[in-house]
Amino acid sequence: MNVATNRAGLTKKEYGGSKSTMCKGCGHDRISEAIVQVGFDLGLQPHKVLKMSGIGCSSKTPAYFIGTAYGLNSTHGRMPSFATGAHIANRELLALGVSGDGDTASIGVGQFVHMVRRNPKLLYIIENNGVYGLTKGQFSATADLDSPSKRGKFPSDEPIDLCGLALELGCGFVARSFSGDKKQLVPLLKAALSYDGLAMIDVISPCVTFNNHDRSTKSYTYHKEHEVHYHDPSFVPEFEHIDVDYGEGETQEVTLHDGGKLILKKLDRDYDPTDADGAMHSIYETRKNGTVLTGLIHINTERSSLVKAQNLATQPLAQLSDAALRPSADALAKINAGFRV
Repeated sequence: MNVATNRAGLTKKEYGGSKSTMCKGCGHDRISEAIVQVGFDLGLQPHKVLKMSGIGCSSKTPAYFIGTAYGLNSTHGRMPSFATGAHIANRELLALGVSGDGDTASIGVGQFVHMVRRNPKLLYIIENNGVYGLTKGQFSATADLDSPSKRGKFPSDEPIDLCGLALELGCGFVARSFSGDKKQLVPLLKAALSYDGLAMIDVISPCVTFNNHDRSTKSYTYHKEHEVHYHDPSFVPEFEHIDVDYGEGETQEVTLHDGGKLILKKLDRDYDPTDADGAMHSIYETRKNGTVLTGLIHINTERSSLVKAQNLATQPLAQLSDAALRPSADALAKINAGFRV
């Protein structure tokens, strides 16, 4: 039987992983399926992919896609440090981090803040369900005030909007999507993998066990009723060079650093994802109206990535010899002199 293969000579099945242990219907599994589709479509070489995660239901999911890639399940909330270090050591690996709303917005929020500041080339996926699924459904820091628990109790603290936080910190690629919307999520993931810097995607992902009831703002039903699409992104893979002409009107094309392209199709409003102030205003307005903003919220192709900002060597550090990594006595003396007043 003929089985379709991609440009890497691999089948879609070869981008899979272990059998999922998630609850049946969990939104996280749909995100894993989207990543498998992206890996196959782009012809990724699994041995050149690095998967990172922290602790929580979401952080289990890297086991379920691209099973032959490098991977590390790190400590709770500390994945950004591990991922940044791995990227600095060997940026030939395509780094992908999976976190959750608890792992990112609570114990790991400080790590998230400084990862955005440093801007490593990393696709950072937040699988956001508003609860702590592994510890029986307590509210997470992203739970909305008007979204009760399965037992009818309401959160007492204001929620953290992770897209709004990322924008405030200057993140150059900010997007939001829904786990059940592959038509939108897949091209967003492809674009994020091509961005030269930190690309954050907040994916609303219903917890079918604790947070998918009728009154939950993280449920399948709520999202279908309140989702607002500003544009449908499509993507041209990085291995095809594209000349892009920015323009007003029905579409806006955004060039990514490696030659990839996003085509943003305007629907009911003239939305510019390169306008950070406008993006922040849109998030505020949709939250005030009780709707969910999805799509490419903001992109900045001018911001320098960590590698460029720190002027790192062209060759990955992991491949340099000891002699190259150790400065001479004269070089070290000059470095130390630079710290003296």
